[in-house]
Amino acid sequence: MDPIDVRSMMNAATAAAAGPVAFQERRKRLSPAALEVANRKVRRAYSTVVINGAVRVIDFLLLSAIGIAIYLSYVMPINGFMWEYVWAIVGVAAIAVISFQAAEIYDIQVFRGQLHQMTRMASSWAFVFLLFIGASFFAKLGDVVSRVWLSAFFFTGLALLVAERLALRSLIRRWARQGRLDRRTIIVGSDENGEKLIHALKHQDDSDIDVLGVFDDRNDSRARATCAGSPKLGKVDDIVEFARRTRIDLVLFALPISAEGRILEMLKKLWVLPVDIRLSAHTNKLRFRPRSYSYLGKVPTLDVFEQPITDWDLVMKWVFDRVVGALALIALSPVMLLVALAIKLDSPGPVLFLQKRYGFNNERIDVFKFRSLYHDQADPDAKTVVTKNDKRVTRVGRFIRKTSLDELPQLLNVVFKGNLSLVGPRPHAVQGKLESRLFDEAVDGYFARHRVKPGITGWAQINGWRGEVNSEEKIQKRVEFDLYYIENWSVLFDLFILLKTPFALIKGENAY
Repeated sequence: MDPIDVRSMMNAATAAAAGPVAFQERRKRLSPAALEVANRKVRRAYSTVVINGAVRVIDFLLLSAIGIAIYLSYVMPINGFMWEYVWAIVGVAAIAVISFQAAEIYDIQVFRGQLHQMTRMASSWAFVFLLFIGASFFAKLGDVVSRVWLSAFFFTGLALLVAERLALRSLIRRWARQGRLDRRTIIVGSDENGEKLIHALKHQDDSDIDVLGVFDDRNDSRARATCAGSPKLGKVDDIVEFARRTRIDLVLFALPISAEGRILEMLKKLWVLPVDIRLSAHTNKLRFRPRSYSYLGKVPTLDVFEQPITDWDLVMKWVFDRVVGALALIALSPVMLLVALAIKLDSPGPVLFLQKRYGFNNERIDVFKFRSLYHDQADPDAKTVVTKNDKRVTRVGRFIRKTSLDELPQLLNVVFKGNLSLVGPRPHAVQGKLESRLFDEAVDGYFARHRVKPGITGWAQINGWRGEVNSEEKIQKRVEFDLYYIENWSVLFDLFILLKTPFALIKGENAY
C-alpha cells in the first residue's frame, strides 16, 4: 500500500472517530500524595539485560571488523587472501567476549565506572592475545602469522575498545539520570519491617531501586505516614490504579511470611498487573537455601510473579511484529483496497473508524477497523454487541465481519502505532458487556489478560472463542485461553497461531 494512502486512511479514521460520543473512563480516586508521584514525567525504561547483551554483540562485531580491516589492507596485498586469517580473527573476537564475560565487565554498574572496567578489559584483551600467540607457536604457525598485523590488531583493538567504553559510560550515566535504568518500586507495608527494608535498599551502592512510596491497608499506629522518608501513597486497593497511571516495575512486600493470609488476599488483587511481585526476606527469621532467593543488591527476596515477555523476549516479539506485520500489510494491500472500495460503494460514510479498546496494562487505545455498520448507527464504544442478523450491519459489513476482513486495518496499529501485536489477547471494547455487567465485573481476574500487548489474532480465537459474547462461558473461556498464551508465549507459538488463523476464519463461527 502506498505510504500516502496509509496516512490518509489513518487521518480519515481519526477524524471520523472525533464524533459527538464521549467516552467516560472509570477512574479510581487516588490520594494527593499518589497523584503527585503519578503525575511526574517518566521516561520509558531500558532493559539492562538487553543493554548487556547488545554490548557483547558490539564488542564481537567491532573486534572482528578491526582485525579483518587490518588484514585486508596490509596482509592480503602481500600474501593473497586466506580464509585461515578470517576464521582466526573471528575466533579471537569470540574468545575476547568470553574473556570479558569471565572478568565480569558486562554489567551496568561496571559500565558506569571508568578505571576499574578499563584495567579489567585491557588485561583480558592481553590474555586473549597471549593465548593466540601460544596456540600459534604450538601449531607451528609463527611464520604464517604477520607480526605487524598481530601488533596492529592488538593496539588498535584496545584503543577502540577504550573509546567504546568511554562513550558507553557517558550514555549509561545519561540514561541513569533520566531514570531509564531505575526499577520503580513500591513497598507494601509501612510498618517497622517496611522501614528496615527501605533503609536496606537505599543504603546500597549503585542501587537501581527507586522507591516511590508505600501502601498499607492499616489505619492504626502500625502504619506510618512516612516510611524511611518514603510517603504512604494509599491502600493496597489503590495500587492497581496507581500502576496504570505511572510506570511501576516492582511491587515488593515488606510483610513477614507469617502473614500469609494477608499476603494472599493482596496478591489476588495485584497479580493482574504486568510487574514483578516479590516478597522481601530481609527481616524474616526463616531462612531458605541461597539459590531460593533472588537479590536486589544484597537484599534477599522471594519471587511471586514475574512480568511476562521481557528483555530479549520483548525484543524478539517487537521485531517479529514489525517485520511480519509490514510484510503482511504489503501483501494484503490489494485486498484492503478492494474492501475499502466495496464499503464506499455500499453505503455513505468513512471507510475506516476508530474504536476504543483495552490495551497493555489496561490503557485505552484506538484500534483501526473497516466500517461494517451504517454510519448513522455507528457504535464507537461498542456499547451494544453486534448480534446475528443485526440490522445495523451493512451488506459488505456482514461479509467482512464473517471473514474478519474488517480487522485488517489493525495492521496499521501493529506497524505504525505499535500498540497492537500480531498475536495476543484480542483487545475488547472498553464498554463490552455480558448482559448488564462489564467484562471485568463478570470474570474474576479479567484484567490479567492485559499484562501483555493485545493482538489481531490469538490463542482463544483459533480455538473457536471469537465473535459474539452472549454467555459467561464464552468470556470465561477467552480469558482462560488468553492467560494460557501469556504463560506459554514464544515466537514459535506466535507463528503457529498466525498459521492457524486462516483455517479458523474459514469456519466463520460466532462472527456476525
